[in-house]
Amino acid sequence: MLEELLIFTRGGLILWSSCRALGGAALLKGSPIDALIRSCLLEERSGDAGFTKDAYALKWAFNNDLGLVFVAVYQRMLHLLYVDDLLAAVRKEFSQIYNPKRVSYDDLFTETFRQLHLEAEARAEAMNKSKQQPTNPSSGSGAGRGPAGKKLGPNARAGGGAAGKKNSGSGKDDSDGDSGKEHNGGFTANGTVAKGGQENGAVKDSSRAARAVVVDNDGKENGDPNDGAFDVNTLRKKTGGKKGGGGGKKNDVKKAAKTEPKKVVKQMRVWDDKPPKNEKLDFTDPADERGEEVIEKVLTNQGDSMMDKDEDLSSDSEDEEDEEEENAGAGQKKKGWFSSMFKSIAGNNVLEKSDLQPALKALKDRLMTKNVAEEIAEKLCESVAASLEGKKLGSFTRISSTVQTAMEEALLRILTPRRSIDILRDVQAAKERGKPYVVVFVGVNGVGKSTNLAKVAYWLLQHNLSVMMAACDTFRSGAVEQLRTHARRLEIPIFEKGYEKDPAVVAKEAIQEATRNKSDVILVDTAGRMQDNEPLMRALSKLINLNKPDLVLFVGEALVGNDAVDQLNKFNQKLADLSTVPTARLIDGILLTKFDTIDDKVGAALSMVYISGSPVMFVGCGQSYTDLKKLNVKSIVKTLLK
Repeated sequence: MLEELLIFTRGGLILWSSCRALGGAALLKGSPIDALIRSCLLEERSGDAGFTKDAYALKWAFNNDLGLVFVAVYQRMLHLLYVDDLLAAVRKEFSQIYNPKRVSYDDLFTETFRQLHLEAEARAEAMNKSKQQPTNPSSGSGAGRGPAGKKLGPNARAGGGAAGKKNSGSGKDDSDGDSGKEHNGGFTANGTVAKGGQENGAVKDSSRAARAVVVDNDGKENGDPNDGAFDVNTLRKKTGGKKGGGGGKKNDVKKAAKTEPKKVVKQMRVWDDKPPKNEKLDFTDPADERGEEVIEKVLTNQGDSMMDKDEDLSSDSEDEEDEEEENAGAGQKKKGWFSSMFKSIAGNNVLEKSDLQPALKALKDRLMTKNVAEEIAEKLCESVAASLEGKKLGSFTRISSTVQTAMEEALLRILTPRRSIDILRDVQAAKERGKPYVVVFVGVNGVGKSTNLAKVAYWLLQHNLSVMMAACDTFRSGAVEQLRTHARRLEIPIFEKGYEKDPAVVAKEAIQEATRNKSDVILVDTAGRMQDNEPLMRALSKLINLNKPDLVLFVGEALVGNDAVDQLNKFNQKLADLSTVPTARLIDGILLTKFDTIDDKVGAALSMVYISGSPVMFVGCGQSYTDLKKLNVKSIVKTLLK
């Protein structure tokens, strides 16, 4: 049974609802349509086949030219077969009566919908009955029988000819058997070797098929010798002899070895007349020798964090790039001037999926070269195709530029956070409640969790907040000492219990200590773990469920491509599966590290945001405490499409 069919504009105006028009009350639980809009339509997943929410399944259709959305909701256990047919019929009929100035169609479309619904149900029922009718056992499946149901002779096989022969013209079966000709030494339409009297699809000589040598029944080679076959005579000519062509090659190697010049040993360069005396090249923390002066220097001379600086995108280099792109675009316009102009002048062509495929294929390849996961690039292109299909191409507008603009808008929507996470504001709100703001850093091994935790601590200190660290990485050797070094240099307290302790209990005691000391923020460091490590993932889930942090930050590398999708999927899946509460706590935000090492390969940011739906809150771009900044969404989009 269809629960509801809703028609609304892309702006959110509901034009018609089956529950409202038919006099019933909407009994949908959990707001599945709102969930569809938030999780699918706004997140550029409109190319998906369907969406499920609790007990409901949803399907949708667009009229992109009019900006209309048609959504059908039904019980997911029913598997209604007529929903797609009904949506297509409703879209066709409603588009004919749609008037942008009208806001309600209850009296105009209700009777039409009743008729369309009945017709769709009747067609689905008739189709279902036809599938359930038993087949005539005497007719069989048609294999090995002639047109009149008689068995064919022993020589008549899958080919259906007089002696199982093939039609040599097109490679298709000749079922009448009067025009079949033997096709020795050729390939059929499905790519298998066709021999006289042999069944299609059974290639017995695999080595011959692999070398693409076609042999007839007499054992002789057919066809062109240059047609992919292996020619021994050609090889002998190239090696310089009929039988032993390798002798001359050895002599050539010896001559080359004799004439090879000696390697030049690189001399050490001396920059000054007098080399400097041996100095102590020790760049470790010198706090042990000089005490508090070094710590003071770290806090005062590091400068302001990049988090509080806004990047200026209007640089000269970018202006030059824009000019180059415009010139390239002008060149393309000249190249295909007649075809593109003819399309526009001939009339406003309605875009079809086949028209969009070449431009989408080029965009997908471009995204993958920028380190975007293949699965994400494919889904993005499908979503853009769904949003453009049916639109009318404007005058003097190319399809490639239309697709490029739609993709740019889609990327901006994805990378722009759905909800604003302002840490400074949330810290003040927690402070008013008398509780510390708890941030937990999670991620895989070696991505830089401890280092970037210290960068976040430095940024918070610059905003006059009291910060405390919690060393909950009780698994990796040296993790507590590493965090202790950062705490000493930043002059902030650290809570530690050593190694081989339960990290969830250590975090709980640290939060209690921060509450007693009235610390504003506590940063919890956890052990790095691979997404498939079951014991460590279980320990992480226990830590999060027991302590209920205000923010769970996933720390990931900007270098990864497809692995970013697997990491975030597995982390969220494990946190959901191992949760002891009905509403599992998942990842809230992302911190991307090593962002200064990737040049224009910025696709990991897009892959992570698309998979998790969580925003990139911090970007690590160096090794000092100030090297932490915000993600510039416009710059990322421009780099991805460049």
